[in-house]
Amino acid sequence: MTELTPTADRPGLHISKPSVDTPAHASAVCHCGASATANGDDQVRGLVAGWEANHGSAHSHGAKR
Repeated sequence: MTELTPTADRPGLHISKPSVDTPAHASAVCHCGASATANGDDQVRGLVAGWEANHGSAHSHGAKR
C-alpha cells in the first residue's frame, strides 16, 4: 500500500477502510505543501471535505507538474 500513500512527489488523497467493522484511515498531501492524516470514519469525512474545498482540484489549475 505504500505506493498509494501520497507524498510531496506524488500528491493526492488516499483512503483505506479494509472492512465495514474497521475505522477508516486517510492521508493527504497537496502540491501546495499541505498534508494531513485522519483516523476514524468521522475524521476521514472531515479530511475529505477539507481536501475538496481547499486542495486537490480546488486549486490544481495553477499547479506545477
